[in-house]
Formats: sequence, C-alpha cells, structure tokens
Amino acid sequence: MQPGPLLGIDIGTASAKGVLVGVDGTVLARASRPHPTSRPRPGWFEHDAETVWWAGFTTLVRELLTAAGDRRPAGLAVSGIGPVLLPADEDGRPLRPAILYGVDTRAGAEIAELTAELGEQSIVERCGSALSSQAAGPKWRWLHRHEPAVAARARRFLMASSYLVQRLTGEYVLDHHSASQCDPMYDLRAGDWAADWAALVAPGVTLPRLAWPSEVAGSVTAEAAVQTGLPVGLPVTCGTVDAWAEAASAGVREPGDTMLMYGSTMFLIRQTAGPRPVPGLWATRGVFPGSHSLAAGMATSGAITDWLRELFGGDFAQLVAEAGKVPAGSRGLLMLPYFAGERTPVPDPAARGVLAGLTIGHGRAELYRAALEGTAYGVRHNLAAMGGPAGRLVAVGGGTQGRVWTGIVSDVTRTDQQVPTETIGAAFGDALLAAFAIGLDPDIEAWNPVAEVVRPDPARADTYDEFYTRYRALYPATVDIAHFLAAQQELAADRER
Repeated sequence: MQPGPLLGIDIGTASAKGVLVGVDGTVLARASRPHPTSRPRPGWFEHDAETVWWAGFTTLVRELLTAAGDRRPAGLAVSGIGPVLLPADEDGRPLRPAILYGVDTRAGAEIAELTAELGEQSIVERCGSALSSQAAGPKWRWLHRHEPAVAARARRFLMASSYLVQRLTGEYVLDHHSASQCDPMYDLRAGDWAADWAALVAPGVTLPRLAWPSEVAGSVTAEAAVQTGLPVGLPVTCGTVDAWAEAASAGVREPGDTMLMYGSTMFLIRQTAGPRPVPGLWATRGVFPGSHSLAAGMATSGAITDWLRELFGGDFAQLVAEAGKVPAGSRGLLMLPYFAGERTPVPDPAARGVLAGLTIGHGRAELYRAALEGTAYGVRHNLAAMGGPAGRLVAVGGGTQGRVWTGIVSDVTRTDQQVPTETIGAAFGDALLAAFAIGLDPDIEAWNPVAEVVRPDPARADTYDEFYTRYRALYPATVDIAHFLAAQQELAADRER
C-alpha cells in the first residue's frame, strides 16, 4: 500500500506556510498564515513562541488535515527562521520572546568582545565563520548581561523548528545545520558541539542532542495530538532552518549548486565538497548527513519592497509592473539596501540604507526599481565573495513572481537562473525531508522540475556593470555617516523608552 501524504510546515519571518504533498511530489493542499514580528527597539526583532510559532503551526496543520480527509499522513517535517535564541527552562517553557537571526543586531558589543577573547582566526578555523549578528553565541552573552534573571533560569536552547519538535514529540533535539550557525558553540570539522566555548557563552544550559534534518526525531505524543489533530505516533523529523529546507526543495544538493532565495531577506546557499570557510560568509553543515554548505545573507531585501509598498500604497503587482517599465539604472538612482544593517559580505550591524541621486522628478516606480536593483547588486557582491557563479543558480521564494526582480538579478550578475515549478518551497522541502526520513527515496528532479530559465540581457548588463562599480564605492564613502546616524537612532530609542 502506498504511504499517505506528507506534511511540511515552515515558520518564516512574516508568515507561516504549510503544504500537504503526495509521495510523488504532487502538492495536494496549501495553507498560510501571516504573523507579526515584534520590533521593540531599533535593531531588535523578536517572535513570541506560543502566539506566533505554535499558534501558526496548529492553525495550518488543522487546515491541511481537513484537506487530507481520510488520508492519514505518513510523516511531518518542520522548518523555521534561524538561528534564533529562545531560552527555556528545564521543562522547555520559553522564558522570553525569541531573539531572531541576523536581522537582530543587538549583540554588537558582545560580538566584538567574544572575538577578542577567542580570536577571530581561531573562531573561523573551528566554527567556519567569524562572529556576526547571525551568530547565536553573542546573543546568549547579551542575555546574561542585560537580562540576568532570565539567563539564570535558562536550561534549554530552542529555535523555531526545535521548539515545535519539542512540543510535538517531547524530544529536545537540534539539527546539525542549525547548530553549525550557533557560532562559537559548534565545531564544524568535528561535527559536534564545542562544549568548552558553549559553556563560556551559555553557562548552565544543557545543549540539545544533535541529529540530521532528514532523520526522525520522535513521534507525536497523545497531548500534542489533542492540541493539533495529528495522529498519535506520526513520525516527526528533526527540522532545520527554513532556507536550507528551501534549498532541498529546489534540488540544490551537488557541490557548486547555489540557491538564491527571494524573501524578506535575500539568502544564498552553495553546496560545497567539505568545510570551506570564506571571510565574511558562513560555512555550515548541510541538511543531509555529512554535507556542507557556504551561505550568505542580506539583512533586508523583500522587507524594503514591503516598506515601500506601505509608504506608497497600492499592491505588489502594481508596483512591480510600474518598476518593470523603468529603464535599467532607475533613471539615475542608486540604493544601498542596508536598512537593518548588513550581514554578508559586509558584516556591519550599524550600516544604514542610502538612496543616492534622488530628485523631485523621481516617483515611486523609480524608487521601487532602485530597491530591486540595490538588492541585485548585493547578490552580485555575495556571489563574488563565494568565488563567482558556479554550477547551477536556482531562484526560489516569493520574489520570483512576476519575473521583474529575477530579470534584474540575472542582468546584474550576468548569470542564468533556473526557476523551479515550486518556488515557495521551505514547506515543500520539509515534506521532501519527511519522505527521506520515513525511508522513501524521492526523485528530487521529478518532485520539482525546472519551469523556466531567466537569462541576462547583455545591453542591460553593461549598464549595470557601471552602476555596480558605484554601488561598491557607496558603502565605504558613507560608512562614517551611517554609523553616526545609527548611534543617534539608538539614543533616540533610549530617550523614548
């Protein structure tokens, strides 16, 4: 008898998404639920685990189970934003809202402090990446310094996926990939926790056992079954960070394959043959046993376009259509998209956005296109740091819709992009990982074939080469001003508290 369908649920920055997928890769049902992200201070981004993660998960699961009818699911996998820091007590109860990944830049002083204590080169050699706002370790130290009462009660370290797995199965487990982003707490080459450095930044915390995202972590308990409607005993995988589940969904598995995810933040993942630390980027473990990857992430991309939409009104389709009619170069506008600091390859939480060349003759179409072009220049900068395009470049995420943004990126980078059939695929990738976990051997190419190839236009690419040169010069030319303004923003926030 053929196994039942597979469930995949992903907890993103601004929404949760879920899919019900047949064992042949056919999507049987979809569900989504928006949720808020708290920003209590400039540079702070938080989620409440109960009202955002768990409520979103249970809502989506019940909707998908209704669509499943009498078909009993065969497996479940979850993914989520990461790395995040959710401190919990010995019973796994959250002690405060979760501190999010690299968009949360509160731990700048702790990054500098730990780098000086441990040595940047030693950290890179052992952990694969220099400390940045993406790392979880400095945020643990921030917690001890600024919220000592919470830190004193902390006994567990949870992320979005591991929190859900704990609620569903009772298991305290984290996947190797997520752990490898917890610098300086994980030894990349040893493939295990760096116990001495973990104790230094998170004293008193019992670290979760490690497993791979394609492995079963446990099964749904009777209590979780009542809360979610899931069947008791349903296998649940270990879970992972959303971007890596997305890469799995797009078949990015061979060394050299690169995924470019268009979302609230722009994210790139390249598979590597082994550990490959690169200054300014993140070397991590992958989702399949023994695998490795190199990653880069911009702090803002789709978040800027969403901000512009809120300022201007209208909907995304209208703004994208207007931007598509503006010539390359946005009629003389150049945007530095560091609206929440930057992660890679410029690890600067105090960087700020810049719009150069603005005149009263520019309108919302030019500003919107300048935002798309600015993020495209950031993609080119990150690809250059990775060593340039190599293997396949696969485009996924909500920003692939309409093809204007993907066209700009191909023109700026002079690179083909393969767009698969399923482009919003973290939840779809979860379902794929669930299939592996329960012993199936799905054909990834058959699950998610390439639907389109976006190719660069040489004429526009020539124009963008000139703009990219100026883009690279804009940050060093404005960094002192940006840092001054970032400090003023902090002072203003302090006064308003």
